[in-house]
Amino acid sequence: MAAYPRPEPPVDNEEAARKDQEATGRAEQEAAEHAAVVAEHAAVAAELEDRWRRALADLDNLRKRYARELDRERAAERARVAAQWLPVVDDLDRALAHAADDPTAIVEGVHAVRDHAMAVLARLGYPRYEEVGVPFDPVQHEAVRVVEDAEAAPGTVVEVLRPGYGREEHWLRPAAVAVATAKRE
Repeated sequence: MAAYPRPEPPVDNEEAARKDQEATGRAEQEAAEHAAVVAEHAAVAAELEDRWRRALADLDNLRKRYARELDRERAAERARVAAQWLPVVDDLDRALAHAADDPTAIVEGVHAVRDHAMAVLARLGYPRYEEVGVPFDPVQHEAVRVVEDAEAAPGTVVEVLRPGYGREEHWLRPAAVAVATAKRE
């Protein structure tokens, strides 16, 4: 028997149109859902970007405020230190005024001014340091001379040539000292 092609069922145009319409509806619904998700993500991204920009602006404002406060604090500290030194300047003025009346009084006035200046340095956290007979410490001392001294142990400060000011880790300047070394034979 010869094979004949099978006849195709008659095409129902209405059914095909309905299926096309359903497929189009589903595609439009999926596109609408996708657009809604994209819009939601875009809104979240916009909100996060806004928050990020605000955080950057806040950080910039904070930096500017701290810079202004730092300048104010520096000026206030300079004023406090200068106010501490004003009595020393007053003492110098008085000593100079009395020097004309009694030239020997100038020495007493200079000693008083020196004592007052040392007290100001101590109040500011920099007391005078000029100990002899202590072991040399490179943090506190600057060795400017080495001397042979039979009576002092090697590495001991035997003379302070310029006093140091400060304490512990807050040194204004180290003491310039002469350090003993072992006597050569």
